[in-house]
Amino acid sequence: MKKGIKNQLSMGLMLSLLVLLLAACGNSAKADESTNGKAGTKELSLTEIESKAKEEGSVISVGMPDSWANWKDTWSDMSSKYGLTHSDTDMSSAEEIAKFDAEKDKPTADIGDVGIAFGSVAVDKGVTQPYKTTYWDEIPDWAKDKDGNWIVGYQGTISFLTNTKLVANPPKSWEDLKNGNYKIIVGDVSKAAQAQMAVLAAAIAFGGDESNIEPGIAFFEDLAKKGRLSNAEASLANIEKGEVEVTLLWDFNALNYRDQINKDGFAVSIPKEGSVVSGYATIINKYAPHPNAAKLTRQYILSDDGQINLAKGYARPIRDSVKLPDDVAAKLLPKEEYVNAKPVGDYKVWEETAKTIPQLWQERVLLHLN
Repeated sequence: MKKGIKNQLSMGLMLSLLVLLLAACGNSAKADESTNGKAGTKELSLTEIESKAKEEGSVISVGMPDSWANWKDTWSDMSSKYGLTHSDTDMSSAEEIAKFDAEKDKPTADIGDVGIAFGSVAVDKGVTQPYKTTYWDEIPDWAKDKDGNWIVGYQGTISFLTNTKLVANPPKSWEDLKNGNYKIIVGDVSKAAQAQMAVLAAAIAFGGDESNIEPGIAFFEDLAKKGRLSNAEASLANIEKGEVEVTLLWDFNALNYRDQINKDGFAVSIPKEGSVVSGYATIINKYAPHPNAAKLTRQYILSDDGQINLAKGYARPIRDSVKLPDDVAAKLLPKEEYVNAKPVGDYKVWEETAKTIPQLWQERVLLHLN
């Protein structure tokens, strides 16, 4: 008798469980429909994110110091507009990702700013959470992860910074650079992304791409053989001392250095034949202690005011529709200078190619330096 009751109870329990499972599936489907790339998480409205961010009261960043790309004004705005306190620890892109991963059980950081090539690294490591912002459709495809795990806020293009007191005719093309009689600094190609991108920029100008950097290596090999490459560091201090004639830098660094030292004594140009466009992207920590403050920060960075803040720091906004005030626009180069500048087509390919650069540089270029 007890066994029969037990079977009946088992049947009843099974039916109840089946009903619950079906209901759960239905709820899960509804939850998935309202996610922002993260299954099972309800997507909040911007108003809700703002409200929750204010409750969190703080945003902790890494790799976003006051002095870089004028982050100072953005953090000031986040405080005055939303009441968020802020602190930053400056570190490299690789260090940011490692920090997010190492602290997953006891996270301290909310948001970071990484070179675009590190965006996919962060996603593969599983340390990001998606958030697309209301400006999603205005962000070029090359400048965002399809799920919103990383989004470029500002872009940079490899440029020439020339000391016009030392070089009478500043180069405006790779051909000019090749035919000059002055020394050129590229930087530490063995590990600096900026220097490696300079090699890629030269490759693009002469028919190469992220999978074929031979034209770029050959270009600098020729300069090295002629004794025209300097091994000095591409630092503000060296440039300020007047020891550097032409330096290859991101345009936002070149323009910033120019204005810090002597605006009238330096020229900045984007090489006419072609250059490479890259960018820096925000990543929101999957384990962020203040996730809504991080999302609100990304939203603000991509807003008109946020983009203008970056432009004040010489970084070109990623949103073309933003109207810069005249005094801010005057800090940047005219748009027509960028006609032949192209973004990297495939960063996965570039990651693999970049690994080969240090050895090629050692064998083909450094070999000829004094």
